[in-house]
Amino acid sequence: MDRDKLLAQEFEANRAHLRAVAYRMLGSTTEADDAVQEGWLRLNRADTSDVENLGGWLTTVVARVCLDMLRSRKARREESLSTHVPDPILSRDPGTGPEHEAVLADSVGLALLVVLEMLSPAERLSFVLHDMFGVPFDQIGEIVGASPATATQLASRARRRVRATPPPTADLSTQRRVLDAFTSAAQEGDFEALLTVLDPDVELRADGGVEGLSGYIRGAAEVASAASTFRRTGHEPAQIMVLVNGAVGLLGMREDRPVSVFCPVIRDGRIVEINILTDHERIARLDLSEVL
Repeated sequence: MDRDKLLAQEFEANRAHLRAVAYRMLGSTTEADDAVQEGWLRLNRADTSDVENLGGWLTTVVARVCLDMLRSRKARREESLSTHVPDPILSRDPGTGPEHEAVLADSVGLALLVVLEMLSPAERLSFVLHDMFGVPFDQIGEIVGASPATATQLASRARRRVRATPPPTADLSTQRRVLDAFTSAAQEGDFEALLTVLDPDVELRADGGVEGLSGYIRGAAEVASAASTFRRTGHEPAQIMVLVNGAVGLLGMREDRPVSVFCPVIRDGRIVEINILTDHERIARLDLSEVL
């Protein structure tokens, strides 16, 4: 087998892993695909005859590409992070039972991605590579241009930020129950019922993109009021219950076209965070093959 075919086979064997790394680094499926493609281009240009672990080499290359993209994003992003929702990954709701564990095993929650958006590029890379993929700190240090000790400190700072937010409820049946209670109360315009299902400090983050409506709201009364007002406008789309990054959420449909993704974060029987994506361009790029 010639070199090109061999490299292509080895790259394809690592593609899913590389995309997982890039998605967790960037929170964007499109940018993750771009980073993986750049990894392929660099592989074709490089002399890898002395590389013993091509998977590790590719991980390093893609991580460097992602780091550059994060730094560029930090420099140019104008929108507030408080209204940015990472790209969701949608799949079928598998129903109740232990089989959903397999679906959740490789998921990274949208709420965690939101937290990662608040980190510096070097902190995010260090945390993702070490805590999620087990990359050693000496290798991470080479990528970020720092010592292993500094890379360790970067990951530690990121870890503290992540751990400052308690994990959401993992049980899907509980998630369904709470989401059903919220949607029923919203459809009926029952303000008091909405308050009972919302955490007092609930945060709502809506990302409509450049041309859409974006906003950030905090507090149960404010979110309940917004939910009731939205219902009264008659703009609420038909909703399909799906999994959004492994958690229960809703895909909004209007005239057989996806228009929104609604992802609540549930803890202790209440909704503590709501992430809504209505950016039409980004929704059009989502892979919905598993849910439609």
